[in-house]
Amino acid sequence: MKILVVMKDVPDLVEELELTDDSRLAVDDLSYVPSEWDDQALEEALLIKEDHPDTTVTVVALDTGDVDNMLFTALAKGADRAVKLVGDFGRDLSNRARAALLAQYLREQAFDVVLTGVQAIDDLDGQIAGLLAGLLEWPHASVVRNVEWHPDGVHLIQEYAGGRMAELTVSTPAVLGIQAARKPPRYVTVAKVRQIQKSAAIEEVEVEVPSVPEVRLRRLYKPEAAGHAEMWGEDIDTVVDQLVGLLKERKLLRS
Repeated sequence: MKILVVMKDVPDLVEELELTDDSRLAVDDLSYVPSEWDDQALEEALLIKEDHPDTTVTVVALDTGDVDNMLFTALAKGADRAVKLVGDFGRDLSNRARAALLAQYLREQAFDVVLTGVQAIDDLDGQIAGLLAGLLEWPHASVVRNVEWHPDGVHLIQEYAGGRMAELTVSTPAVLGIQAARKPPRYVTVAKVRQIQKSAAIEEVEVEVPSVPEVRLRRLYKPEAAGHAEMWGEDIDTVVDQLVGLLKERKLLRS
C-alpha cells in the first residue's frame, strides 16, 4: 500500500498578525509551523504502516516558503520519502490552485490513499481533500478517523454534526481528510531531525501554476472595538438582580 500525506505550513498562532500598507497580511514576518491536522494525517499514515509493514508513506508539500524542516521532521518520524513541489508561486495560493498543483503531481504517481488534514488554521476552509478528489475523480471522505487498510478498501469512521458517526468502506485510490489520528502525533527530537537532514534528501518536482477561478481579496483590517464588557462580580444574588434588571430594561422580561 502506498500512502501520500499532504502537508502545509501555517502561521504560528503565538505570532502577532500585522497588516501591510496595502491592507494585506504581512506573511513574510510570521513564523510557520506544520498544520496540526496535517500532523494528525501523518500520524494516521504511520500507524497504518506499523500495522502493514509493506506500506510506504510519502509526504508532499508545496514550496511556499521554508518547508524543508517540516518535511525532514516527517522523515524523522518515520515517513519513507519527502517531495517538494516547486514552481512560480508563493503563499497566496488559493485552495483551488493548491489542489490543482497537487493533482498534477498525483496524476503521474500510483498512490493508493491520499491523506490530508481536514482543514488548516489559516483559512478553516476544509476543502482541499474534496477539491483534490474531484480533480482526480477519486472517492473522498472528510472529517475522518480510525483509518484501517483491508483487502476490500479502507475502513474508516466519518463524523457528522450532532455527534453522529458512520462506519464506511471506501474503495481505492481515495482522498481522505483526517480529523484525528488514533494516537497523538509522535514527537521527535531536534537531534534526530538534524541527523535525517544529513542522511536523507528531499525530492523536488516542478509543477506549472494552473489557471483556476479564485476569489480576489479586496481588503483586510483589524476589528474595531464597538463597546466593552461589564463585569458583574461573583456574588450570585447581585448578578441575578442585575441580569433581571437588564432584561426588563431591554423589554425582554415582563414584570
